[in-house]
Amino acid sequence: MRFLPTPRALAAGAAALLALAGVTACAADDGSAGSDPQRVDVVAGFYPLQFLAERIGGHAVAVTNLARPGADPHDLELNPGQVGQISEAELVVVLHGFQPAVDEAVQQNAGDRVFDVATVEPLLDAAAGGHDHDHAEEHAEEEPAGTKDPHVWLDPTRLATIGDKLAERLGAMDPERAGEYTQRAAALRTELETLDTEFAEGLKTCQRREIVVSHTAFGYLAQKYQLKQIGITGLSPENEPSPQRLGEVIREAREHQATTIFFETLVSPKVAETIAREVGARTAVLDPLEGLSADGDEDYLSVMRTNLETLRTALGCS
Repeated sequence: MRFLPTPRALAAGAAALLALAGVTACAADDGSAGSDPQRVDVVAGFYPLQFLAERIGGHAVAVTNLARPGADPHDLELNPGQVGQISEAELVVVLHGFQPAVDEAVQQNAGDRVFDVATVEPLLDAAAGGHDHDHAEEHAEEEPAGTKDPHVWLDPTRLATIGDKLAERLGAMDPERAGEYTQRAAALRTELETLDTEFAEGLKTCQRREIVVSHTAFGYLAQKYQLKQIGITGLSPENEPSPQRLGEVIREAREHQATTIFFETLVSPKVAETIAREVGARTAVLDPLEGLSADGDEDYLSVMRTNLETLRTALGCS
C-alpha cells in the first residue's frame, strides 16, 4: 500500500530517526504518555483519530494528539518528547502511510502497541474514489499504481466501523471497562449513522454532483454520496499543479458549470481563487478534517455538518 509523502514529510521522518537513540526518557513531564496510572494512555497521530479515542475512551483514557491545531498533519515533524510519548504510550492510534515521521517513530518505538486504522478498514485506491470513468486515467497518472487514499474518516459509516474496532482493542487492554468502551462506541455509531442519513438526504436532489477541490481528499465522501471530485492536485496538498492540470480543471469546471471552487482551512487558497476567477465562480471552504483550526470549538460532527451545508449551497440542492 502506497501513499505520497511530501519532501518536507520525508525530512521529518529522517529527523525523527535521528532523535530515536535517546528519547525514551525525554517525554515531556507535563501530560506525557504514561503519566496517569488510572487511565489508558493513548497517542493519536492526528485529529480524527483523537476524536475517536476520546469519544470511545471517555474518562478511561488520556489522549495526546501529536499534530497541533492549525498545522498540516501530513508534514508533522516530531520532537524528541513526542517520540518519547510514542515510546511510553499504552496504545498508539495511527493511519500508516499518512504521516511518514509518525510511521518511522512507531516502527522503532511502539512494538505491538499500535492500532493502525489502515488495517481495520479497507482503504480505497486513490485513483478510484469519486472519479467518473472519463477522468479515471487522468487521475491514475497523478497517483502511482497501488496508492491508497487515507481520508477514510470522511465516510461516517466507515469511521463508525473503525470506532467499533478501537473499542474492541481498548476492551482487550482494559477488560474491567470493556463494556463501557462498547457502549460508547455504540453511542458514537448512532451519531455517525444519523450524520450519514443527513448527508444522504441533504445531497439527494442536487443540480450538480461535481466538486472542484484543492486536493483529492474527498474520495470517500464522493463515493458514499454519489459525487464526483475534480482535484486541483492529488493526495498531497503541497504539490503544485502543472499549467496543464490547471487548464484541465478550468475546462472541467466550466463544463460542469461549477459555481464554487473549494479550498481548505490548512492549505493556501490562492490556486482555488485563481481558478474561480477564470470560471466566474466563488470560493468556499470544504474541510477534509485532517486537523482542526487553531481557534474555535468545532469537532468532527460540527465540521462535517458545516461541510454538508456548504455542499448543498454549492451544488444547488433543494
